[in-house]
Amino acid sequence: MKWIASALMAFVLITALFESCKKDDPALTLSALTAGGIDLNGASSATGVASDAKIVATFSTNVDAATANTSNITVTRDYDSSPLAITISTSGSTVTISHADNFDDGALYKISISSGLKSDQGVAFNALDRTFTTGGTFAPAGAIAYWNFENNSANDATGAYNATEATDVTYVTSKSTVLGNAASFNGTTTYIEYPGGPSLMNTASFSLSFWVYANSVGHVDANGNPKGNFVMGTGFFKGFQFEIPGDYAWCKLAAQYDLDTITQGDDIFFPGDGFTKDNGGWQGTTFNKDLTASGGVAALLKDNWAHVVITYDAPSKVGSMYINGELMKAQDFDLWPSGDPKTGCIGLKFDPLATDVGQGFVFGFAEDKSSTLFSTEPWGNVNSPDSNHFQGLLDDVRVYHRTLTQSEITLMFNSSN
Repeated sequence: MKWIASALMAFVLITALFESCKKDDPALTLSALTAGGIDLNGASSATGVASDAKIVATFSTNVDAATANTSNITVTRDYDSSPLAITISTSGSTVTISHADNFDDGALYKISISSGLKSDQGVAFNALDRTFTTGGTFAPAGAIAYWNFENNSANDATGAYNATEATDVTYVTSKSTVLGNAASFNGTTTYIEYPGGPSLMNTASFSLSFWVYANSVGHVDANGNPKGNFVMGTGFFKGFQFEIPGDYAWCKLAAQYDLDTITQGDDIFFPGDGFTKDNGGWQGTTFNKDLTASGGVAALLKDNWAHVVITYDAPSKVGSMYINGELMKAQDFDLWPSGDPKTGCIGLKFDPLATDVGQGFVFGFAEDKSSTLFSTEPWGNVNSPDSNHFQGLLDDVRVYHRTLTQSEITLMFNSSN
């Protein structure tokens, strides 16, 4: 009996000592959090993180490697709440977070560490979130062509569309330092041409993004009247073109659309008058921002830098235009009149029957020099300096074969503005 009592007493003492030791296990706290040497654990959100930087977390005590996993540690891209694919390695109190795909430039990210992370003594971590922004200007992934005009070059940064002709182009400082250089067009003879215009637009969903400064000063025809601006294009409306008129009352993307057995042209046209299907405007217009009280379209585009994005979303048949990160115009081909072939639109497509326009994609006009369409018009002959050649600056032109989202477009504008 004495032996049993002694054993019980010893058990109680050992248990109490063990529980006391557990209470004394050190807490698991975050000592440091860095990405490429930049502190992510400061009082404010970190900026300027390199796109390829690893994230290194250092804790107050050793970490249980089994709990340092993607269930308890995540990195999320803010603009679309998309989780980043990461790998996690642990060495003592240090956890390293690597990623196969680089962070997007100019984008906000959030790193989250949950209470599922534990020390090697089983002590749970107090959950926290930290945010950081990468350096550079944001650009959505997947551009099939990108012209940034850096290093005094008109070539495509992706390497797919390089210039076959670049006449009277000069390169000047762009809108902001983050944009670097811009291409300058003199309004009469500046001309850049690329082969393969149809391949830029033969797609279901489509997005075109660019910065533009339309310079009205002295931009007149032979009679002294203000000239319009064919900023860029391939085959006018038989391919696609972006145009600003001489009075800056509107702007548009004219394009040819694939209706399965035929193609037809149509415009994403923005007059800024506020009229939609609900207040006397065209029945296919679902949104048209009213700029009449703020100077109209001219206030945005005349002698001002503007970021323009035009999209066509094939599944919804909706075409949209954004200026400076904000939706300006939306139209829906499903709302065109009953029987109109465009209600069956499946995307954009260069007119396969066009014989009066070439297939070169051009900056500074809307057709290449082999074209004859509109060549008898005083505004439409690409070989005449009196025609509507673009006068101004152009930068960061991107073409996508997908629909950019509102969040992507706003972030593009904000990060390079």
